[in-house]
Amino acid sequence: MSRGKQAAEREAAAPMAAGARLEAMRRRVRLSRLAVWTVIAAGPIALGVAITSTPTTVEAATPSKPTAAVHTTAQAADPAGYAQLFLHAWLRSSADDASSAQARLAQSMAPDVELPDPAADADAQSTPQSVTAVRSAQRADGAWSVTVAAQYGNGSVRYYAVPVTADHAGASFAVTGAPSVVAGPVRAEVPKSSYGVSVPEGDLSAAVGEFLAAYLTGAGEADRYLAPGVSLSPVSPAPYTAVDVQQVSAVEEAAEQVPADGTKVRVLAQVEARDTGGRWPLAYELALTARSGRWEVSALESGTALNGGAR
Repeated sequence: MSRGKQAAEREAAAPMAAGARLEAMRRRVRLSRLAVWTVIAAGPIALGVAITSTPTTVEAATPSKPTAAVHTTAQAADPAGYAQLFLHAWLRSSADDASSAQARLAQSMAPDVELPDPAADADAQSTPQSVTAVRSAQRADGAWSVTVAAQYGNGSVRYYAVPVTADHAGASFAVTGAPSVVAGPVRAEVPKSSYGVSVPEGDLSAAVGEFLAAYLTGAGEADRYLAPGVSLSPVSPAPYTAVDVQQVSAVEEAAEQVPADGTKVRVLAQVEARDTGGRWPLAYELALTARSGRWEVSALESGTALNGGAR
């Protein structure tokens, strides 16, 4: 065969070989897809086997940064309520009637503490009308001393120290010993009030009185006295039938004339509220802001009289 003829045959066979290789590649792709769908249909286990059996190139994992340990300090649970409940039951129990409900409750909370033995002719004054925890002090880890006040019908008050142990979660408590009678807390000195400016009768005191009358008696809408954007839940049902302002004091010098818009003042209003049960002296701290020639309430801040409210 001549060289020219051989070359011609090779040129003719080249496209056929290329086409055959292309068709073989297509068959492999179709088979690979069929194998993947077959594995998926077979379930996650087969898929996992297929993945682990397939050689892959895995990049070295970058070591993760060590996670900082989070330390939380558990706040010890205050057993004041538990001590109060125990003393309430203990003072109302008697060793002569250990099966009573109060005695059983006291013994369940402090099995090793003896019950009191009140005199047979003891009157109602010997039983406290109310029992209230007034102070808690942690002596050591889990050990507490709770001071509980017992108020009697004749107006006297007796203070008891109740030893209690508690876990940090507040899930378990126990009274560890008998109560002891102790002196009550000493009355703290009251700092001078920051409301030192007397507010004379005028627009400011009138605005305060009108707002409190609406707020406490329901006579009118209290919202109409509020500054824009201020929301205040009403006292419902209204507890009083009348409210009279006795005195208004301010932290700042209160404006006597029509104030400029944006002028702010904080006041303490001493009021007398009345209902069918009598007269009640009350105090309210208010923040007011001037707008359009009138005073509007921008905050009700009662309970902060020592520091004069928000600044």
